[in-house]
Amino acid sequence: MDTTAQPVPPGAMMLELVMLPVSDIDRSTAFYRDRAGFTLDVDVRPAPGVRVVQLTPPGSHCSINLTEGMGGTGMEPGSLRGLHLVVADIEATRAGLIERGVEMGPVENMGGVLYAWFADPDGNTWTLQHMPWRS
Repeated sequence: MDTTAQPVPPGAMMLELVMLPVSDIDRSTAFYRDRAGFTLDVDVRPAPGVRVVQLTPPGSHCSINLTEGMGGTGMEPGSLRGLHLVVADIEATRAGLIERGVEMGPVENMGGVLYAWFADPDGNTWTLQHMPWRS
């Protein structure tokens, strides 16, 4: 039990974990850790045939969870779409991802908000989002 975690304020509903449907935990863990630059927080096998991997994007308070042997999500691998990663410098972030082997779409200006897209090996899609007024 992590006793250093901050308490949840009354009335708060904090998004801290997103289940990500993948077909191969090892391949996905390598992609998110080595290419996307996420931190590997947890990789445990709490029971026979069960594995839980948790990774966190740099600077985020919300992690992704990859599981096998648990069921219950009802999502097919690759079915999650449009998860947003808000960044301070979309060009630098995009270049860093490309340098580490992530296939990225171009930066697009959608009315003053900038976006660039990529997908994981299963086809789950991610969006880099840059709002200049937040930099």
